[in-house]
Amino acid sequence: MDRRILAIIPAYNEEENIVSTVEDLLARAPGVDHVIVNDGSRDATARLCEEHGYNLVSLPVNLGLAGAFQTGMKYALRHGYDYAVQFDADGQHGAAYILPMVEQAERTGADIVIGSRFCEKKKPVSARMIGSSLITGLIKLTTGKTITDPTSGMRLFDRKMIEPFATELDLGPEPDSLVLAMRSGAKVEEVQVEMQERIAGESYLTFTRSMSYMLQVCVSILLVQWFRKKV
Repeated sequence: MDRRILAIIPAYNEEENIVSTVEDLLARAPGVDHVIVNDGSRDATARLCEEHGYNLVSLPVNLGLAGAFQTGMKYALRHGYDYAVQFDADGQHGAAYILPMVEQAERTGADIVIGSRFCEKKKPVSARMIGSSLITGLIKLTTGKTITDPTSGMRLFDRKMIEPFATELDLGPEPDSLVLAMRSGAKVEEVQVEMQERIAGESYLTFTRSMSYMLQVCVSILLVQWFRKKV
């Protein structure tokens, strides 16, 4: 069955990584289209994409991950894609896993498929993984479903999910939006993947920001979700 798949690649100051990331995608995920959402980068990210002929949408200001992700979802909706996959620009995600994620969605009828590091492996012990385990527990408590890697940034969305994530301002690429989708009836599955360390550059998530992020997500899952409109 023919299906159109789009890799959404939010990119902010990723001049050191963007070319290798897209070239890996082109080589290892044949037939998968891409759109790079240049999120107001101040470096040469946009220029490199233009020089290599990549499909590029440039935002005039930095909107952050949620805004860049939704821009990509709007692109997917407007161009009629069957699946859209959130794909990091920093080289951490493996393009070879995209088609297996699509196959999992088609085989199980899943609306969202998460590329999980921990389907078949135990989480390492660290402050960040303790936070991840807490979110896993809260998702289990509120939805009855175990998601082993709720903070994974590699997620596949089917056509039914593309529309609300493209049009609803309060839906972003975060675990609390995943919970809202599940509470609204979306089926979520996971596929084991391997992720690499960031190739170059610096991650936005420092230790302090990571802890703040975990706290905000937990509060949203426990409290805010019950007052949000379902997907």
